[in-house]
Amino acid sequence: MTISLYWQGAASNEVEKKMNSATNSTKNNFSAIHYGWYIMVTGTLCLFASLGLGRFSLGVLLPSMGKSLQLSYSQMGLIGTLNFVGYLVAVLFCGRLTRRFGARRLIGTALTLIGLSMLLISWARNLYLILALYLFTGIGSGLSNVPMVSLISCWFASNKRGRATGFVAIGSGFAIILSGKLIPYLNTVYDQGWRVSWFVLGTIVLCVAVICSLILRNSPQECGLLPVGMATTEPHPGKRSNSFAEAPKLRSAIILHCAAIYFLFGFTYVIYATFIVTTLVQEKGFSEAVAGNFWSWVGLLSLFSGPAFGIISDRFGRRPALMLVFSIQAVAYLFIALDLPQIFLYLSIGCFGIVVWSVPSIMAALVGDYAGTERVASLFGFVTFIFGLGQIIGPFLAGLLAEMSGSFSSSFLMATCLAVIAVFLSAYLPKKIQSA
Repeated sequence: MTISLYWQGAASNEVEKKMNSATNSTKNNFSAIHYGWYIMVTGTLCLFASLGLGRFSLGVLLPSMGKSLQLSYSQMGLIGTLNFVGYLVAVLFCGRLTRRFGARRLIGTALTLIGLSMLLISWARNLYLILALYLFTGIGSGLSNVPMVSLISCWFASNKRGRATGFVAIGSGFAIILSGKLIPYLNTVYDQGWRVSWFVLGTIVLCVAVICSLILRNSPQECGLLPVGMATTEPHPGKRSNSFAEAPKLRSAIILHCAAIYFLFGFTYVIYATFIVTTLVQEKGFSEAVAGNFWSWVGLLSLFSGPAFGIISDRFGRRPALMLVFSIQAVAYLFIALDLPQIFLYLSIGCFGIVVWSVPSIMAALVGDYAGTERVASLFGFVTFIFGLGQIIGPFLAGLLAEMSGSFSSSFLMATCLAVIAVFLSAYLPKKIQSA
């Protein structure tokens, strides 16, 4: 009897050991996924909501919204302008607010502001109220986008940073695809489908705000982790030992260099994004439906732009990656500017779509490489502000050139020349980038 109980106990202990071993193995498998990758996926959702739904859905909403409220073209344009003014104002304060409240709290609050403002627009019947609410949407977009992209620099080492920011950037592409399909459908189902669309999109943004508040963390140190791709701790975390950190003049010169490149990207890409459909319809003879399908292809191709060129920048360096991107963009602008066979229009769309989100992701990684984790939010906010100025000036000058020449060809030729200048500016970025 004693022997039997002994063997039963031994067998029970053996089973318990196996169960504990299996449990530990499961835990180890789960913990094998670095929390930084959860931050990256959440960041993709953040940009999907903040920029994708908060800004890029407006172009699909405006036609039915303008017809319902009897808005003029200038009034519809003013709605987009107020949104961007709010965005520009917000990015100037992102660094200070991030240091005071932390990226996690700031992003959650900003997304909530976007969602609530979009919900209220669905009920608004006065243009001035819509302008004020969409201004707040822009503020929320700035206060969520810049801290989120900056957070990636904290969670990923330099050799993984371009890839991570590239995946985060494709959130806007998913939003373009969603809004392009959902909003026209709701317009066919409801009499005032644009109001339902604002409500649905605002609700989605609020759901993303909850997810970001639950998952995001301000730094790997909060979780007792190192950034993804970093094998050992730095002697002084968050500080840099190279000459860049010790030379304010050098730091200012390099950041201004980055800002100039980002300005040229904002100036040129928004000309294409704003006037390509108009050019295809009015100058190339396409129907609006076909031109709209072209734009949908841009959204689809853009899903590959951030990750692909982010990986290229990690492997071969930020300078050659930026030079390649701007070269492809110059080709896209040139093909639409010249009177060429129709095949070149398809090539132009393809070239533009495959690189459209690559510069923001590479630039975020580049600033993170130069600035270090402590200063990245402030400095990336600054270069984003300069980039925003380019987005405002570009379409204005392109429109003036088109009115003077009677065609958008001159505008796209201007964009081509500036993209070539960006290639040379990228070539003269400092060669050595300290890992962070």
